[in-house]
Amino acid sequence: MTGNTVGPAGLRVRSAVRDLLGAPECAAHRRAGVVGVAISGGADSLALADAAAYSCARLGIATRGLVVDHRMQDGSADTAAWAADTARSLGVTETRVLPVDVHGAGGPEAAARRARYTALRAAMPEEDALVLLGHTRDDQAETVLLGLGRGSGPRSIAGMRPLDPPWARPLLDLPRSDTQQACAELGVRPWQDPHNADPRFTRSRLRTEVFPLLEDVLQDGVSAALARTAAQLREDLVVLDELAGELYAEARLPGHGDPGAGDVADGLDAETLGTARAALRRRALRHWLHAAGARDLSDGHLRSVDALVSAWRGQGGVWLPGNLVASRAHGTLRVQHFVSGSVTDRPQEPD
Repeated sequence: MTGNTVGPAGLRVRSAVRDLLGAPECAAHRRAGVVGVAISGGADSLALADAAAYSCARLGIATRGLVVDHRMQDGSADTAAWAADTARSLGVTETRVLPVDVHGAGGPEAAARRARYTALRAAMPEEDALVLLGHTRDDQAETVLLGLGRGSGPRSIAGMRPLDPPWARPLLDLPRSDTQQACAELGVRPWQDPHNADPRFTRSRLRTEVFPLLEDVLQDGVSAALARTAAQLREDLVVLDELAGELYAEARLPGHGDPGAGDVADGLDAETLGTARAALRRRALRHWLHAAGARDLSDGHLRSVDALVSAWRGQGGVWLPGNLVASRAHGTLRVQHFVSGSVTDRPQEPD
């Protein structure tokens, strides 16, 4: 059913979902005819499920509940089945349970996240279809604080974007207390994930130890302030990214990449890049490297590639994740697949 009675908190959640899905920038996504809803069984996702079912029914869009079973806890299959049943009772058109294997580098949190997002993306093959995620203002604040603590740079501190296709996060302006209250209004008892209180996980400690202390010392409003800061920074980043895009287009040398020699992107003119300010230049380089397939770039990677422009002294290439190497020759930056012996010097690995 999609006519569940809700109170003020539930109405705020529904309004947030309706506003995002009804926005002009979501027109193409509405034409997909279906919206995915990531559901864990927690308060955030169940409040989101109700709001999505309610809003999408009025937009003529189907909803597909997606429950990822990480299989990291005893009874996870039963929990996933319960979450799917609860989502259907809230009006979600169809539900799917997606079992995943969690493994790989970076610890259990990072591995679970990779597995979850891969499964969610695969479950929505329709062109331009969105997947709604239940991240709230509190989650945004945690993300910002993690970015600050790790020195991850402005892009990380800017937090999560409300619309980042295929992902959409309509609840980023709402506190977690709203989703909890919405579930109470609906008469739904959310699942309490024991991992959320497990001190082995960094986010759990932020939630249970760090934020209560910050709220006590700074007299409340910390989560809202961090989320506000992230929103302001995202606005600045939009402008910087546009300017960096113009620089990239100016420096790009179509046809200067040689696939036969292992090049995976067009070359960039070092002299053109050298006339730009460092912040724009590194953004242009990041765009170039991402387009070439380099992922998980650290600040050290970017600064080492930037040194091929800003501190050129004939140094060798720079090794990058994905077994790529960025190098400079005859005034042109190149990015190639690394093959032993294909470059004069063994690529340097950034500190």
